[in-house]
Amino acid sequence: MAFSVLPGTRVLVTGGAGFIGGCLVRSLLKQTNAVVFNLDKLGYASDCTSIDRLQMPDRYQLLKVDLIDSIATDEAVAQADPDLVMHLAAESHVDRSIDGPEAFIESNVKGTFNLLQAVRKHWEGLEDERHRKFRFHHISTDEVFGSLGEIGSFSEVTPYDPRSPYSASKAASDHFVRAWHKTYGLPVVITNCSNNYGPWQFPEKLIPVVIMKALAGEKIPLYGDGQNIRDWLFVEDHVEALLLAATAGQLGQTYCVGGFGERTNKQVVDSICNILDDLRPKSQPYSCLISNVIDRPGHDRRYSINSEKIKTELGWKPKYSFEKGLKYTVEWYIHNLDWCQAISRRSGYFGERIGTTI
Repeated sequence: MAFSVLPGTRVLVTGGAGFIGGCLVRSLLKQTNAVVFNLDKLGYASDCTSIDRLQMPDRYQLLKVDLIDSIATDEAVAQADPDLVMHLAAESHVDRSIDGPEAFIESNVKGTFNLLQAVRKHWEGLEDERHRKFRFHHISTDEVFGSLGEIGSFSEVTPYDPRSPYSASKAASDHFVRAWHKTYGLPVVITNCSNNYGPWQFPEKLIPVVIMKALAGEKIPLYGDGQNIRDWLFVEDHVEALLLAATAGQLGQTYCVGGFGERTNKQVVDSICNILDDLRPKSQPYSCLISNVIDRPGHDRRYSINSEKIKTELGWKPKYSFEKGLKYTVEWYIHNLDWCQAISRRSGYFGERIGTTI
């Protein structure tokens, strides 16, 4: 099944200056004739370079708004006058949530509440066909489900069991969205995804951190024993799933989106090192730089997603294998070091370890 967005559809993307949100905005601008509004507070990890390069001022507008500000949020929703809202805005780094959990509660919980209130008001004021077709798509994470043992996978019926301030805040936001659907009838769809990777990711997450550390000849940190398992999803595959769920998913339903790419952190780091050995060989293999460090507090052991529902109902499946997506990503970072260095300077983050407090 292919997603369908009618020409002139007004789409409000929150967090569109982030990694996944930016890919979503680019896809909407390149693959549809929708008018796109990007609501983003422009925080430390935000960047619009990839969007600005498209130069589509007639179909794209940036709204610099922090969802914590209820009045500004209400005004932004009214200005965008959307037919579809795709909510990605969130603080998302687990390590940062360990050091400063309050920001995650404010952004992910209070911010989602403010957005729901503004969107509900907007939706209730729409007339006839626009009211009937309106949708609110909330994008969440598999981390709300907690940690798995050696077998089994998360699915749409897995009980919530968040283990970090970040995942707890996302779990709360999921519950608010479902409550607004059940109580007020707001037409919602929810997706929970696995770990994303790909070009334009802020260099604080595992894959870009490893690439940047290796290219700089610095020690590559590997948490604990390196055997924590994640299900890796290439960002462009995720965006295809988001657009399908937003436009064709059943209202009130949740769809789990995984990349069929389960790997231990050690396997991911080794794979990056092997790719770099081929693309940028040095006198010693990059794996010599790997250094085990003290594990993250409350580090979930294993994530795995069963994507059968979205595959069966909506016909989605990833186009990129982990190997193909990872090589593409490593090559992109090699050729875009200037961007990485620029965003690091702007944010003040240069690869230092965070999230070690208990």
